[in-house]
Amino acid sequence: MPWETSWTAESCRSAPKKWRKFRDMEHHFADCTLDDARLTLTRGGSAVAVEPKVFDLIHLLVRNAGDLVTRDRMVEEVWGGRIVSESAISACIAAARKAVGDTGKAQAVIRTVARRGLMLVAEVSGEAVARAPDSAPASTEAAQRIRYCRSEDGSAIAYAVSGEGPPVLRFGPLSLHDLEIEWAYGLHRSWISSMALHTRYLRFDSVGSGQSERVLRDHDFQIEARDAAAVADAAGFDRFAAVSYSGGCMTALTFAALYPERLTRLAIVGGYVEGRSRRSADAAPDALRAMIAEGWARPESAFASGFATAYFPEGPVEERREVQRMTQAACPPEIMLRARDAVNAASVAHLLGQVRCPVLILHARDDAVHPLSQAQKLAAGIPGAELVVLETANHVPLHGSPCWESYNRTLAEFLTG
Repeated sequence: MPWETSWTAESCRSAPKKWRKFRDMEHHFADCTLDDARLTLTRGGSAVAVEPKVFDLIHLLVRNAGDLVTRDRMVEEVWGGRIVSESAISACIAAARKAVGDTGKAQAVIRTVARRGLMLVAEVSGEAVARAPDSAPASTEAAQRIRYCRSEDGSAIAYAVSGEGPPVLRFGPLSLHDLEIEWAYGLHRSWISSMALHTRYLRFDSVGSGQSERVLRDHDFQIEARDAAAVADAAGFDRFAAVSYSGGCMTALTFAALYPERLTRLAIVGGYVEGRSRRSADAAPDALRAMIAEGWARPESAFASGFATAYFPEGPVEERREVQRMTQAACPPEIMLRARDAVNAASVAHLLGQVRCPVLILHARDDAVHPLSQAQKLAAGIPGAELVVLETANHVPLHGSPCWESYNRTLAEFLTG
């Protein structure tokens, strides 16, 4: 039997502790119901997927319906008093309005009080909900179950499945994910939630990182692809769509060539054909590799911060820090350096013509780490591939980017066919 672990919403959420005394209530307003025990929001009887900070903002406004909630109080209760950019606050407010069926123009539910804050103006009624003291939340978002399978060499691979719908497998960057940490963090949890709203979303940690077995082995993209096949088999995925991020495209394209009968479609976000050292004979030394060597083992180090900033120059700052914290915790420096060397020296040019499924490539116009020209090479080399250019400098869009909504919508529509 594979090992299995679960984390409750209480242990995973990063919401402020001070409002937990209000739990076990259903709040009804407009055509919405907010259940603060199950951490769910419904509108018109249908579930609405919201990020943790958006949920916390709505919860704060509902608890204080009819009263002014200042920006300072929002920052204190939703972001724990941390420094947060105006763009992140504005994006959270916009997402909250959208979640409750409101708009910035109509303001029938959430009203802006100029230069002061927000007020929830819809009538709110609440009722206590009886729960068994030790009962688990009913929402599919309430707990994550991590299971294990074995690679060909016997290493344990951690994986988790979220949501219902068409099966989708994620190929993440080598060694940069941790299933447990990303479930706990708001930004990553929102990515998972947005995918799980429409799909049965399968994620796994590469051997050597995250919740998988921490063994040191050379990175080989065919081995990584066979690991992915083992995970898909264990999860009961026969034919499925896939999405790859950054260097995960190397494994995904290798998988597409090895198992053409299993892949129904492939989305590539921030991908590239050739690693950095393969792009030109006189490539300069890899400054990002030096940052890993100098600062990966030290939390909040300036070197690790510089690495994250290179990939996400537009921020928002708090979301970028979240990415930095997770990637540093996902694997030790020696494994990260091996992964970096593997993708720097790799090329998938010989595989492009072998891809048979529909392919959508999404790439930032101003990506400074892996330039748009690499995405154009992918699109030109893969038969029938389509390219969507994202108006951002972030390697992958973060919440708060102007293209965030259209990016998520485009990705979901493609993966679900």
